[in-house]
Amino acid sequence: MTATPSPTTDEAPQPAPPAARKSPWATLRPLVLRLHFYAGVLVAPFVLVAALSGLLYAASFQAEKIVYDHELTVPVGDRELPVSQQVAAAREAHPEGTVSAVRPSPEPGATTRVLLTGVPGVESPRTLAVFVDPYTGTVRGALEQYGSTGALPLRTWIDEFHRDLHLGEPGRLYSELAASWLGVIALGGLALWFSRRRARRAVRGTTGRRRTLGLHGTVGAWAAVGLVFLSATGLTWSTHAGASIGDLRAALGQQTPSVSAAAGGEHAGHDAAGGAGGDAAHGVGLDEVLSAARAEGLGDPVEIVPPADAESAYVVQQIQRAWPVQQDSVAVDPATGEVTDVLRFADYPVLAKLTRWGIDLHTGSLFGLPNQIALMLLAAALVLLIVWGYRMWWQRGRGASFGRPLPRGAWRQVPPAVLVPLAAAVAVLGYFVPLFGIPLAAFLAVDVALGEIAHRRARRGPGAVA
Repeated sequence: MTATPSPTTDEAPQPAPPAARKSPWATLRPLVLRLHFYAGVLVAPFVLVAALSGLLYAASFQAEKIVYDHELTVPVGDRELPVSQQVAAAREAHPEGTVSAVRPSPEPGATTRVLLTGVPGVESPRTLAVFVDPYTGTVRGALEQYGSTGALPLRTWIDEFHRDLHLGEPGRLYSELAASWLGVIALGGLALWFSRRRARRAVRGTTGRRRTLGLHGTVGAWAAVGLVFLSATGLTWSTHAGASIGDLRAALGQQTPSVSAAAGGEHAGHDAAGGAGGDAAHGVGLDEVLSAARAEGLGDPVEIVPPADAESAYVVQQIQRAWPVQQDSVAVDPATGEVTDVLRFADYPVLAKLTRWGIDLHTGSLFGLPNQIALMLLAAALVLLIVWGYRMWWQRGRGASFGRPLPRGAWRQVPPAVLVPLAAAVAVLGYFVPLFGIPLAAFLAVDVALGEIAHRRARRGPGAVA
């Protein structure tokens, strides 16, 4: 009888090797991918409108110069008339309303703007800007003006379309929704792009959905920083998130200061300076007030605001938003022509300066034409990203229909040590940015409800009786 040889050590069954432990990102990636997908599908239409209208707004600065060339420019003369004479010429042509501000010609060949409030047919906060030739006193025309940048009708219309779709305060929710989600979508896409292998990011030599994905990821990676910047700065003057940002700045003592319009006063709080009415002729007059401001170093362009009442002073403030920003302001006593308060932009709190620079960069004012071209390119890139995103979804359905959504349950794979802090951070962000938090909560509620319905149907089985 031959004994059966015992198995050697090499032939004996070996215990299965322990499963490789997934990295935190490996467990988090499906959740980020699902959020990026759904946010892109559901929020993209709002972002698309914001991108297209933002592109138009960036181009409107140059378009405005062409459309309103007659009102904005004049032949350069030998000597400018005193500002008081230019205002008198504007009042002779337009005696209606009251003078709320005067913007003297900022450079040779540019007109002076006399701004009137209370003009019939011009609703606040708009004013009627009367354009005066500073060399001859000839009135070149009158147009409605809006905002501190002096937007004329063309740019104002595009600005309001970008901001609220001409729907007023309710319409502002669309732009805040777009701004609230744009940064989240961009950061999620950037993380997904970096997590892909270099070979899978390639665009050259690929076709179909893989090529679309490569284009979407590559352009998105290049544009991500700019998109996050647009999201953050867009929220600073939104309705709900903007209020939270304003409260935070106030709590930190970082509000934008303003020169005191009261005689002999210290710097006032936010929006405390300036008047809204009166006419231009008060006390020493515009020419001496402007001379006093020039003596304090306020160069062009400037705006002169007449006193609001008998207890107030003139306020002269620089209005240059282009780099280097010039935002110094002074208050001038109308009785004596003496400067009673001076506020330098250099003395602004840090967050006030950053807010000013961020808004001006967002709107295309800070660096002029290069800034506007960069914004147009960024808006065009965002439009392409949205188109490619929808195309990928279509190609996922093999070109015959939109593909199925990504599977549920990704959050269950995330370790509690990662999921709990992440959920807390998202909750805090959602509280301060409600148009991010509320849609996210609604999406989660609907997603959980649909998942529960699908789970119950699966348990019943195909032959189950309802």
